[in-house]
Amino acid sequence: MSHATYPTQALLFDIGGVVIEVDFERALHSWAPLSRLSIDQMRRRLAVDETYQRYEKGELDAAVYFDHLRAIFALDGSDADIAAGWNAILVGEISEALALIDVARRQLPCFAFSNTSHTHHAAWAADYPRVVGAFEQLYLSFEIGQRKPDRSAFETVAQQIGTNTDRILFFDDMQENVDGARAAGMQAVRVRSPADIRQALVDIGVL
Repeated sequence: MSHATYPTQALLFDIGGVVIEVDFERALHSWAPLSRLSIDQMRRRLAVDETYQRYEKGELDAAVYFDHLRAIFALDGSDADIAAGWNAILVGEISEALALIDVARRQLPCFAFSNTSHTHHAAWAADYPRVVGAFEQLYLSFEIGQRKPDRSAFETVAQQIGTNTDRILFFDDMQENVDGARAAGMQAVRVRSPADIRQALVDIGVL
């Protein structure tokens, strides 16, 4: 694997799908009473579109994005109703992954890089303080104005960490983000379960 090529000086973790379980179906079910569409119709309209990306880069405020969601999903609800559905995708902490990060931090600094919005961050930072406390620093797309899988986003994060990209080992559940990290020169691992984190830490001698 590519992550064994260079000595690792820092670990960088995605949040959603790696340390917090997420399920977008939960948003659709929460919004269903507000919509004239069926769940299947709503599911077909669920996409990472340009407006979603701009929201996660901090270019749009929540009210504008919620209006966009109203239009897409034919929702008749308040901003609070829509935010509640949006935050319903957050299922819970992935305890085994967080335990591995706790062990890894004894040897290497651990950071997080998440494509997220102010709305989601406010929810998970309040509900999952263990996630916030697991890392030296959180690099959040809406704060840095860039998002994965853009190569420049990974380069920005590496610069802020203060480490060459090839000395950072990145973990993400989405292959396109793993590919983006590798394009920026990072070592990167696709995470399907905490076992993938464990194996990578074994490979670099942390476990």
